[in-house]
Amino acid sequence: MNSKAVKQFAANMKRIREDKKMSQGDIFRATKIERAYISNLEAGRQNPTLETIEKIANALNVTTDSLLK
Repeated sequence: MNSKAVKQFAANMKRIREDKKMSQGDIFRATKIERAYISNLEAGRQNPTLETIEKIANALNVTTDSLLK
Protein backbone atom coordinates (compact mmCIF):
# COMPACT_ATOMS: atom_id res chain seq x y z
CA MET A 1 0.00 0.00 0.00
CA ASN A 2 2.98 2.32 -0.05
CA SER A 3 2.60 3.46 -3.62
CA LYS A 4 3.52 7.00 -4.53
CA ALA A 5 -0.13 7.84 -5.27
CA VAL A 6 -1.32 6.60 -1.86
CA LYS A 7 1.41 8.59 -0.09
CA GLN A 8 0.53 11.71 -2.10
CA PHE A 9 -3.17 11.32 -1.31
CA ALA A 10 -2.38 10.84 2.39
CA ALA A 11 -0.19 13.94 2.57
CA ASN A 12 -2.68 16.09 0.65
CA MET A 13 -5.63 14.93 2.72
CA LYS A 14 -3.91 15.71 6.01
CA ARG A 15 -2.56 19.06 4.83
CA ILE A 16 -5.91 20.23 3.47
CA ARG A 17 -7.77 19.04 6.56
CA GLU A 18 -5.37 20.84 8.88
CA ASP A 19 -5.39 24.00 6.72
CA LYS A 20 -9.17 24.05 7.07
CA LYS A 21 -8.86 23.55 10.85
CA MET A 22 -10.86 20.34 10.66
CA SER A 23 -10.38 17.27 12.82
CA GLN A 24 -10.60 13.66 11.71
CA GLY A 25 -13.85 13.61 13.68
CA ASP A 26 -15.19 16.38 11.44
CA ILE A 27 -14.43 14.23 8.40
CA PHE A 28 -16.15 11.27 10.07
CA ARG A 29 -19.28 13.31 10.80
CA ALA A 30 -19.43 14.56 7.20
CA THR A 31 -18.76 11.21 5.53
CA LYS A 32 -19.66 8.49 8.08
CA ILE A 33 -16.27 6.94 7.29
CA GLU A 34 -14.85 5.55 10.54
CA ARG A 35 -12.29 7.82 12.20
CA ALA A 36 -9.79 4.95 12.51
CA TYR A 37 -10.02 4.40 8.74
CA ILE A 38 -9.50 8.14 8.17
CA SER A 39 -6.42 7.98 10.38
CA ASN A 40 -5.10 5.02 8.35
CA LEU A 41 -5.75 6.91 5.11
CA GLU A 42 -3.75 9.90 6.35
CA ALA A 43 -0.94 7.61 7.43
CA GLY A 44 -0.85 5.95 4.00
CA ARG A 45 -1.78 2.55 5.45
CA GLN A 46 -5.02 2.23 3.46
CA ASN A 47 -5.66 2.37 -0.25
CA PRO A 48 -8.83 4.48 -0.71
CA THR A 49 -11.51 3.67 -3.24
CA LEU A 50 -12.67 6.28 -5.73
CA GLU A 51 -15.92 6.57 -3.78
CA THR A 52 -13.99 7.27 -0.56
CA ILE A 53 -11.83 9.89 -2.28
CA GLU A 54 -14.97 11.61 -3.56
CA LYS A 55 -16.63 11.60 -0.11
CA ILE A 56 -13.52 13.07 1.51
CA ALA A 57 -13.17 15.72 -1.20
CA ASN A 58 -16.78 16.74 -0.64
CA ALA A 59 -16.27 16.89 3.13
CA LEU A 60 -13.20 19.09 2.65
CA ASN A 61 -14.96 21.15 -0.02
CA VAL A 62 -12.17 20.54 -2.55
CA THR A 63 -11.91 18.73 -5.87
CA THR A 64 -10.81 15.12 -6.00
CA ASP A 65 -7.96 16.36 -8.17
CA SER A 66 -6.56 18.44 -5.29
CA LEU A 67 -6.34 15.30 -3.16
CA LEU A 68 -4.56 13.29 -5.82
CA LYS A 69 -1.97 15.75 -7.20
